[in-house]
Amino acid sequence: MDGERAEELTDLVETNDLTGIRLWLAEHRPHEIADELSRMVGREAIIPFRLLDKDRELEVFEELDPGQQQAILLGLRGTDFHEILEEMDPDDRARLIGEAPAKIATRALAGLSPAERKMTAALLGYPEDSVGRYMTPETVILHRDLTVGRALEVVRAKGADAETIYTLPVVSDGRRLVGTITLSDLVVSDDDRLLKDLVDVFAPRVGASEPVEDAARLIQEANLVSLPVVDSEDRFVGLFTFDDALEVIEAADSEDMARQSGASPVGEHYVSVGVLRLVGARSVWLMLLIVAATLTVNVMQVYEATLEQVTALAMFVPMLIGTGGNVGAQSATAIVRALAVGEVRVRDLPSVIWKESRVGLLLGVMLAGIALAIGSLLVGFDVAMVVALSVIAICTWAAVIGSSMPLLARKAGVDPAVVSSPMVATLVDATGLLIYFSVAQMVLGL
Repeated sequence: MDGERAEELTDLVETNDLTGIRLWLAEHRPHEIADELSRMVGREAIIPFRLLDKDRELEVFEELDPGQQQAILLGLRGTDFHEILEEMDPDDRARLIGEAPAKIATRALAGLSPAERKMTAALLGYPEDSVGRYMTPETVILHRDLTVGRALEVVRAKGADAETIYTLPVVSDGRRLVGTITLSDLVVSDDDRLLKDLVDVFAPRVGASEPVEDAARLIQEANLVSLPVVDSEDRFVGLFTFDDALEVIEAADSEDMARQSGASPVGEHYVSVGVLRLVGARSVWLMLLIVAATLTVNVMQVYEATLEQVTALAMFVPMLIGTGGNVGAQSATAIVRALAVGEVRVRDLPSVIWKESRVGLLLGVMLAGIALAIGSLLVGFDVAMVVALSVIAICTWAAVIGSSMPLLARKAGVDPAVVSSPMVATLVDATGLLIYFSVAQMVLGL
């Protein structure tokens, strides 16, 4: 969908062209419609949403983020409000209600049928960022003693009410999970074979209270369609599906990117977020960083006499702190990403520091050669040598700081992304100047 067509729905809403809106909606797929509704501010999206056909309304609604869903729900009449919530998948409904203001949450739960209310309440009983909030309890469960023929009959009878039937949990008495079997395996197997002879007992599973991001990464790494979820007694309680896993990973990566750039995550479509909300998300970190940057000013004051004796040293301060900050930010970003995908763990701290220190050293040697050549032409060999040695030391130190801080943050129970690249760069700036002036005093005898 090109940019011209993308802007057309907003134009139609502004001119209240109801016929045009209906035609536009009929020509676009649910995810395209949801994307355009997400770009609208406030309740503008309610008009086109209410003009959707009933069979497409739910599809579009479930594509929206919770904030936009709440805005639309507030503009719906009682019957429409409850119909949408009743038809939603239980996991999507639970996340919506969990993030909604108390007024909407109470109204939503009160209007649900007893069966849907029970499922939703069960999901809301799990911690906010746990797998239990994201799993679907609407599944087809097969007992291990069934034959393939009987199992297929169960799938045909109950499959229409399940969110997914591609991965089927196989349980023993008391709903204790034995393993899983795929629908394709059932279809190609003889009808008289028992499930207990076909079930994959080594299929991964996850506890309902475990972090949802870990489960999402597991689905990604193991190439799974869905992941069985069990309670503390290994009883099957639901399936965590790949579409929800993709949303979790996207949200986690967006949050990490925001924190690494020195901002708080917004969690909403950029176009629909107000200016004040963006200012609030970015200002806290900037205020912290400007306070931290006073360390650099203090270091400059301490070595003011050194700068007065060799004023040429001041020429290279921006280059040195910029280089150190960049090296530290590169290391921090690499480790935060490696932590997120499970490539490194806290216990790998010594090996990570050893590897990154060598990376920083080699980068420093490469950059020092360039600094020595340029510095010799500009200010003479002595000062150029100070700059070259400082580059080597600062790059090595920056790589160590950048790689170790995320791991130490994880050990302390803090999100590694909070140790953002700007924070690492600010710290390296101040310590880099200490290294630079210390090297200058030793080499130049100041």
